[in-house]
Amino acid sequence: MGKASRDKRDIYYRKAKEEGWRARSAFKLLQIDEEFNIFDGVKRVVDLCAAPGSWSQVLSRKLYLPAKLVPDSKDKDHPLIVAIDLQPMAPIEGVIQVQGDITNARTAEVVIRHFDGCKADLVVCDGAPDVTGLHDMDEFVQSQLILAGLTIVTHVLKEGGKFIAKIFRGKDTSLLYCQLKLFFPIVTFAKPKSSRNSSIEAFAVCENYSPPEGFNPKDVHRLLEKIGSPSGVDDLDCSSGWLEGPNKVYIPFLACGDLSGYDSDRSYPLPKVTEGTYQSLDPVQPPIAPPYKRALELKKASSHGTRELEKLSLDS
Repeated sequence: MGKASRDKRDIYYRKAKEEGWRARSAFKLLQIDEEFNIFDGVKRVVDLCAAPGSWSQVLSRKLYLPAKLVPDSKDKDHPLIVAIDLQPMAPIEGVIQVQGDITNARTAEVVIRHFDGCKADLVVCDGAPDVTGLHDMDEFVQSQLILAGLTIVTHVLKEGGKFIAKIFRGKDTSLLYCQLKLFFPIVTFAKPKSSRNSSIEAFAVCENYSPPEGFNPKDVHRLLEKIGSPSGVDDLDCSSGWLEGPNKVYIPFLACGDLSGYDSDRSYPLPKVTEGTYQSLDPVQPPIAPPYKRALELKKASSHGTRELEKLSLDS
């Protein structure tokens, strides 16, 4: 499939390149902000699973750059944005990069050091595992990723702060909702207009961080396990079956973004331009260290003969 046909198929993919976003997912965070005003009063923010950086770009454009343009503003008054990912990421103005693991609580210490001992007003996470297409498996792995993000949140988010995380909706969604409600009195599952209807993706918008009284971040997994059964004692397999039937939990769900705007599942014609032909744009920021780089090198070498292939094998 050529670049022009990809551009034609997905309006948000095309608009992202036209507006300078590294990925179409930038629109999802922008539309969540339209509905929930998540950036209001935010001075410190953490972007988990940040690469390739479209959400960090949104944070930079919405928080850092406006503050920098204020006359006589000083560096110490500018919002602080820390982006965390295992993969390296091309630089973004106003964004501090930490190459680290969000499942490791020590990563939280690095973040707080960047915040001079203070805590974050907002934590966002657009991370997801490599999906298999088996929805039950993908939903489970995604929920574990969110709970890993929650481990960081309990260390770095100030009371009253907000947490935004990608979720996969499915039969165990009620369990995840109850786990998040332990820490946030207001939890809404939101579906931005730019997220395809055909996708099980949605976003948990968690507001007013209020950990249980006497809570120790080291006990987060023990506390989450107790949600797995009505008694909280005997059954620690985190099964959400008891949340069904008479105990069924109804989760607030909200569509957000301009609902009369672009349809993420529709194919739009290419725009007519004065020159007569539409110019397809290259990606804003190609991956700088893709995990598939080695495979591409081997494929390229194989097309140039076995000698280069043997050299690559010897180098590895």
